Amino acid sequence: MDPDSSDLVRIGRLPARADGRRRDRRGRGPRGPLLPPALPGALTRSEQFDEHIVAALRRLDRAWGRNLARVEVAVEEVPTSDGPSWESGVPLARSYPAANGLPQRIVLYRKPLEARASEPRELGVLVLDVIVEQLGQLWRMPPDAIDPGYGDAG
Repeated sequence: MDPDSSDLVRIGRLPARADGRRRDRRGRGPRGPLLPPALPGALTRSEQFDEHIVAALRRLDRAWGRNLARVEVAVEEVPTSDGPSWESGVPLARSYPAANGLPQRIVLYRKPLEARASEPRELGVLVLDVIVEQLGQLWRMPPDAIDPGYGDAG
């Protein structure tokens, strides 16, 4: 067989399409997304959790925008084991005051929060309440002064 006779024999792959995509090995064509990006199921659990945080911060930003801009919010999967000795159980979040040039910080723990909530709507309310509690600790204010809807189920 002549080395220039066939591109298919050379590697055993199907030739690329004009747009650069290849067909899969069974010739059925390129796969598309399983869900359209606009549907909630297209987001990972982590991305859904981030959406709850953004919604909570957006709600609080109306009243506390200037103060809230000085607070960093981070997410970790689970808490580290080196928490304060007075903590009992698994913490849902921790807050850290400004120190050594670092701003005020709130760290939310995604898996404990998800385990505490039984449904996605409940998770959104729980995330808001936990953020309000942590802001209350940082700003030395009661949570219901930060968010009048604190503790409400919706």
